[in-house]
Amino acid sequence: MPRVSVEQVREARAALEDAARPDAVARQKARGRWTAREGIAALTDAGSFVEYGGLVRPALADMQGAADGLVMGTARVGGRAVDIVFYDYSVYAGTQSANNHAKISRMFGHALQNRLPVISWLDGGGARPHDMKVEGRGASHTFVLFARLSGLVPTIAIVPGRAFAGHANLAGMSDLLIATRDSAMGMAGPPLVEAALGIKLKPEEIGPPEVHYAAGAVDLLVDGEAEAVEAVKRYLSYFGPPLPPGEAPDPAALRTLVPDNPRRAYDVRRVIRGIADIDSVMELRGGYGRAMVTALARLGGRPVGVIANQPMFLAGAMDGPACEKAARFVQLCDAFDLPLLVLCDTPGLMVGPDIEKTGLVRRSARLLAALANSTMPIMTVVLRKAYGLGYYIMGSRPLDPAILLAWPTAEFGGMGLEGAASIIYRRELEGIEGADGRAARHRERTDELKRYNTALEVAGRFGYDDVIDPADTRPILLNTLATLPPPPPRSERKRTIEPY
Repeated sequence: MPRVSVEQVREARAALEDAARPDAVARQKARGRWTAREGIAALTDAGSFVEYGGLVRPALADMQGAADGLVMGTARVGGRAVDIVFYDYSVYAGTQSANNHAKISRMFGHALQNRLPVISWLDGGGARPHDMKVEGRGASHTFVLFARLSGLVPTIAIVPGRAFAGHANLAGMSDLLIATRDSAMGMAGPPLVEAALGIKLKPEEIGPPEVHYAAGAVDLLVDGEAEAVEAVKRYLSYFGPPLPPGEAPDPAALRTLVPDNPRRAYDVRRVIRGIADIDSVMELRGGYGRAMVTALARLGGRPVGVIANQPMFLAGAMDGPACEKAARFVQLCDAFDLPLLVLCDTPGLMVGPDIEKTGLVRRSARLLAALANSTMPIMTVVLRKAYGLGYYIMGSRPLDPAILLAWPTAEFGGMGLEGAASIIYRRELEGIEGADGRAARHRERTDELKRYNTALEVAGRFGYDDVIDPADTRPILLNTLATLPPPPPRSERKRTIEPY
């Protein structure tokens, strides 16, 4: 039997590189896209990539393509070991084939066995139709294996071009989904849409990234591949050991962020940035559930998750999308042992017949259930309104927060105080003749309730652990974190994270 020479092996491996494939590279450049190997080089630490399955060929003898359209292996990102799978669009549009399904299943199994984060580059058109002719192909374990990674290791997906069918399915199961502004994604590409609906559409007409961002499918929308790669590196850093303490923002600025007028809105993102280490805040799913902000951040170098009511949208009232977004984020933080900072300013849950049609009964319960069953510490700061079931959900005393603080602007109530006055004093108000007289008396009773429910009055009844100068928020939270024991080591998955 003839032996394979080292030179033959070197030639076969060299043929996989971009330099040996000028036509394929030119096609990618014509699309305005990086090649898969350029993406790997930009993402991974220099010299750390070890390729698996590079010499795999398409299953059909009359087809050929480097690595069968899937470049994968182990690497390091910021010094941390990861598994990476990058679909190569220059090989049959990055389609999923019999052999590259076997490859990617091998990589996902490797990640399961070794508890390594998985980073996916999903640029492809779904299943490769040609492989329907492959005899004895068998079932693919790709998607089931990937689903089993949920909550065990961070899973990150980049959609830098087109992700349809199976590629979109992997994207949808990932913890973090990053899409470029010129990408397209959908559960079926143009040929299948035309066959099913008789409509000819371009990929961008089926699933433009703005649609997915507004629907909550895309977590981060970025300008291009370079920004996507930097976002991956940054995101992954929150799920490792603490960094050296970051620079503190000006604490005095917090004193003026919440307006004295309770009807005036403000951007809660400024409060988050005013508490966290400078340049450490990474907001997720900013296009969806806009009555709530969910973000990763650092306090003294330690990663934390933040959920905050957003008064700029619906006055901070909690609707279905806001609750669902926050619930999934709580699951993410709990799975990977990140403490939670809850910033409360809500008039409560949305009300009325229209909102009931959206299933808010279930969707709001999802957030409460996520918080109640999380094992990670919660630190709550009431910035302004803390009314009704909305406050109950947003880190109130029954959830056993590690600390429950209030700013001087905090207002407390079992419901909106104007509505409460109408109910409590209904008979008295009905007995007053004239609308003007009733309105004046209603204002008096409402003001009484407001005085009874100021931050200091509630603290006097031990409704809060303390009322603080906003400028002291960061040091108190840092000291609180320092008192909390580290999470116990685990050898098994703590929980799964729902895809949506």
